[in-house]
Amino acid sequence: MTEETPTVWVPVCCGRMMRCNLFRQADGSVLAALVCTMCSKNITLEQEPLAEPNHYGEGTNLLRLLGSPKPPKTDRRKVVSEPGGDEPTL
Repeated sequence: MTEETPTVWVPVCCGRMMRCNLFRQADGSVLAALVCTMCSKNITLEQEPLAEPNHYGEGTNLLRLLGSPKPPKTDRRKVVSEPGGDEPTL
């Protein structure tokens, strides 16, 4: 049997890893924001209890997402180790 290397999704914009900021709200809930340090594009993530994945729609996948408050300031090379690694949006 071959051992698979664990993988994660890395949020990238403008060729660089996006910064991840966490915010605790007054009610105790937590929000996260992925922010591009080049163009300031941002994505807000809301924390929810894990429900049955299909609760969010047919074909839902759980993703491991890497977030860093201080990502490297170097351009990322595109790394594709197997065919189909850059799948189109469904």
